[in-house]
Amino acid sequence: MKSYWEESIDKKEEYDKLNEDIEVDVCVIGGGLTGISTAYYLTKLGMNVAILEKDKICSHTSGHTTGKITSQHGLFYDYLIQSQGQEYAKKYLNANEMAIKEIERIIKEEKIDCDFKKENSYVFTRKDEDVQKIQKEIKATNMIGKESKFKNKIQLPLEIKGAIEFKDQAQFHPIKYAYGLCKAIIQNGGKIYENTKVVDTKLEKNNYWVFTKNNKIKARYIVMATRYPIKIFPGYYFIKMYQSSSYAIVIDTKEELKEGIYISSEAPTISFRIIQEGTKKLLLIVGYDYKTGKQELEDGYRPLEELAYSMYPNCKILNRWISEDCITLDKIPYIGEFSKLLPNMYVATGFNKWGMTSSNIAANIITDEILEKENIYSEIFKATRVEPIKNSEEVKNMLKEAMESIVVKKLKKPNNPTCTHLGCELSYNSTDNTWDCPCHGSRFTFDGKVIEAPAVKDIEIEKES
Repeated sequence: MKSYWEESIDKKEEYDKLNEDIEVDVCVIGGGLTGISTAYYLTKLGMNVAILEKDKICSHTSGHTTGKITSQHGLFYDYLIQSQGQEYAKKYLNANEMAIKEIERIIKEEKIDCDFKKENSYVFTRKDEDVQKIQKEIKATNMIGKESKFKNKIQLPLEIKGAIEFKDQAQFHPIKYAYGLCKAIIQNGGKIYENTKVVDTKLEKNNYWVFTKNNKIKARYIVMATRYPIKIFPGYYFIKMYQSSSYAIVIDTKEELKEGIYISSEAPTISFRIIQEGTKKLLLIVGYDYKTGKQELEDGYRPLEELAYSMYPNCKILNRWISEDCITLDKIPYIGEFSKLLPNMYVATGFNKWGMTSSNIAANIITDEILEKENIYSEIFKATRVEPIKNSEEVKNMLKEAMESIVVKKLKKPNNPTCTHLGCELSYNSTDNTWDCPCHGSRFTFDGKVIEAPAVKDIEIEKES
């Protein structure tokens, strides 16, 4: 299903399919905000860059997001201080605060009309036992330099026990922003190709060959910006993270809406933000996340719709869609060098559903690494770090699930098709009529066409005779 952001664009930008062999300085694989932002910075510096997108620009994660631009990533900083230390947590905060300012700067400089608006952000709880967690988070954020406050009420019709407030956060229309960046990329001499699926890459001496179905691209550098890396080895990202899906709806409340962006602290996590559509305000509600391929609900949107009607009895449901993102074992994105064995290949993945600021952080880090410039934040997001693998219990669970899906179920001769990524048995998603991979999150249409990475090949569905 298409998101509100996709359907609300009056004039959709279109880019040609690649139909010839080309040579560039940098080949960016993936036309979401990470790839587009990276290409924007690089073309501003005079580099020859091509973006290859298998479908349409921002037709996947970036176009299915909430469009929140925030450094408030749930109740996160107390956890980060406890797990990584105060200095690390401060750098993570500053990187995300910098991204908010940088996105605002770009919007002003490039004159991008994308409904950018400063907002206060809140994490709230409806449980007495979680108030202490809110208080701990306030102490943690104040300790590392972000002033935050406790609030007893929010501007939503929900009774809460408490909330933490971050000021000077923001929101925007992600696809309008992406189109603005694309316009600048083209003006700077960059190239953008849609409906151009990459099927393989190969390192040859000091250059890469990037292969599509019919053509190839020669490049000095590759940026893997496909949400989940489509290259399996030697990065081994499939044992360092998993994919999580969430349901999203947009409603016309038929009532006056105030301001602010919100997310609950307890599970199931529910996120809210207001969308200004002309003179009308709509409400986006996202939540009930689950590990892709593991959920079996007859109607996954129903809990969100029931919540919407409990808050606004006369509301009207306007849009429904599913969003998907990668979750890392230590809750920190992987940004930078893809593998020590593949020089000049870079990756940005594992944004843990906070992709608006993370995409800008990634673009800055990768740009600096290509230019061989120091970036003060690169070390905390280092993609080749081994610390996540030290979470042995989580890794063991992921490998066990994969082995059961690949080996055990195959021995039982399952009727379900298998994923073309690493051979896991697919689960049928009755809500969206898709085949979903419980191991690494690939998704396919009912008739076998790839929807979501890391799979790049379609599956063959046996036809009933």
